Amino acid sequence: MRRSGILMPVSSLPSEYGIGTFSRQAYAFIDSLEKAGQSYWQILPLGPTGYGDSPYQSFSTFAGNPYYIDPETLVEEGYLTRAECDRYDFGDDDGYVDYEKIYLSRFRLLKTAFLNSDIEQNDGYRRFVADNAYWLDDYALYMAVKNSFGGASWSEWDEDIRLRKPAALKRCREQYSEEVAFYKFQQYMFAKQWFGLKAYANSKKIQIIGDIPIYVAFDSADTWANPELFQLDEALIPVAVAGCPPDAFSATGQLWGNPLYRWEHHKETGYAWWMKRIAYCYELYDVVRIDHFRGFDAYYSIPYGDPTAEYGHWEKGPGYDIFRTMKATLGNKPVIAEDLGFLTKSVINLVKKTGYPGMKILQFAFDPREESDYLPHNYTANSIVYTGTHDNDTTLGWYSQLSRRDKRFARRYLNIRGNKDIQWAFIRAAMASVSDTCVIPMQDYLGLGSEARINVPSTLGTNWKWRMREGAFTDELAERIREMTGLYGRLRQ
Repeated sequence: MRRSGILMPVSSLPSEYGIGTFSRQAYAFIDSLEKAGQSYWQILPLGPTGYGDSPYQSFSTFAGNPYYIDPETLVEEGYLTRAECDRYDFGDDDGYVDYEKIYLSRFRLLKTAFLNSDIEQNDGYRRFVADNAYWLDDYALYMAVKNSFGGASWSEWDEDIRLRKPAALKRCREQYSEEVAFYKFQQYMFAKQWFGLKAYANSKKIQIIGDIPIYVAFDSADTWANPELFQLDEALIPVAVAGCPPDAFSATGQLWGNPLYRWEHHKETGYAWWMKRIAYCYELYDVVRIDHFRGFDAYYSIPYGDPTAEYGHWEKGPGYDIFRTMKATLGNKPVIAEDLGFLTKSVINLVKKTGYPGMKILQFAFDPREESDYLPHNYTANSIVYTGTHDNDTTLGWYSQLSRRDKRFARRYLNIRGNKDIQWAFIRAAMASVSDTCVIPMQDYLGLGSEARINVPSTLGTNWKWRMREGAFTDELAERIREMTGLYGRLRQ
């Protein structure tokens, strides 16, 4: 069945509060997706972000980002007044997120809502806390203790609480009980608003494609609460960390710094933690994109403390065993395998064995020196085609920087004659391909350049900031998207 969708991070939605939220603008975006005949809204991970603001370096793999809680809804529910919302500076550029201002204001506003709420008398809240205790208790305590240490990583906490000694855990739960309750309040409000938005999307026959990063952050409740799952030494310091080896794009590789899994332990437990993690993803999303899929076949291990990724080595991952367990435990769930990068024969075989569709990126296709698997005539139906992803430049930004030779090849291949609306030639090629699913970043439909890029891997400072301005997704644009979607047999039935 041929379908299409749009890639748009929640953070990039318009809103009055400095960053995209589960607001009226989010509901309006879903309405526009419906008008455009789309079947999917693809987002990035929803977790709370820390240093660098990356959704792939979250304080918890289960928790939601409190920045996405819509203050307007809290006003409607009586937890805040409009005057309390207007008291804070969330930034003055509606095209970009000012994370410093968001950080300094959002938690104060949410704390006011919490103090106004008397939330512990709320039956829905009590049910949520009980149902999610398996991750929520550790996360809320982790954040409360982290704040008490001035935001320091758990590896720098006092030894007794760092090592989770029972007396220290008991003391901190009592000492920081109000702060713990505040973090549980945030998660309840996040879940309530997100599941309401997701239900609205589903009522419009639009499914959510979510993202599960293969790794968790070292500075996270997951690592602190479950050190036995990771390659840590007796002092709970990583033995080795994750990343990618040097390649044509990076002479020193990519040093991500995430702790690596102790896969033998996961196998012994029937991948219990992974099954809980993936099951929760299928509550949040309809389809799950598994990030860095090749890491399940083999993962790159970099000695802890190395300044670059140059001296790592490959280790064997769990292979098909984890997906066999997943299918037996959760059933045949819809998955997208992020199978990008240098792929060995064993990675290709693993993707085939799972039956999951892989990803095809048009921006990777246009090198006339070699036949590329990313050229549309080489696709198979069981694949997801993108013009680019959140890690790529926008299509216009990328095209403007192509070498003359590569640009000439792309123009010949796509039959590009003029220089107007270049991005639509790439969108058309993706839509026309045999791939069952086509997903286009919103920036490409808007015809934006490099100023709208979401992320430049292995850099800090300008990532995850772009926002779509209110009114940009016009009815005229939705109709143009719908027309092309219908032309290539991808209209939602």
